[in-house]
Amino acid sequence: SYDAERGVLKEIQTLTTLPHEVREGYSTAEAQVHPSGKFLYGSNRGHDSIAIFSIDPSSGKLTAVGHQPTGGKTPRNFAIDPTGQFLLAENQGSDTIVVFRIDPKTGELKATGHVVEVPNPVCVKFLDPTKR
Repeated sequence: SYDAERGVLKEIQTLTTLPHEVREGYSTAEAQVHPSGKFLYGSNRGHDSIAIFSIDPSSGKLTAVGHQPTGGKTPRNFAIDPTGQFLLAENQGSDTIVVFRIDPKTGELKATGHVVEVPNPVCVKFLDPTKR
């Protein structure tokens, strides 16, 4: 949790971003909270997945929702569009960006079928066209 008045972080929970049967040889590269504040996502390099958690609004604690394969290798980064409808997974090891639709009720991801081939993608950001 974060105490804004004192500028202090406090650990309230420790979880793995991997399935319980997977233990070693993988690492998380990116973590982001959904614009609604209801979900947390984390990319797993090596396991090539996005971990999905729901966030309890009163305690801030996380509950595992599941894992979504990224459709490529080494998901270095991902981006959630400002509307919270889509997540783009940048698969650095397979030169692809894969687009997923986000379920607004569960936070689960579903592949849209849109795949962009781009050399070595490591970071994508959404820009607000009204702020130039």
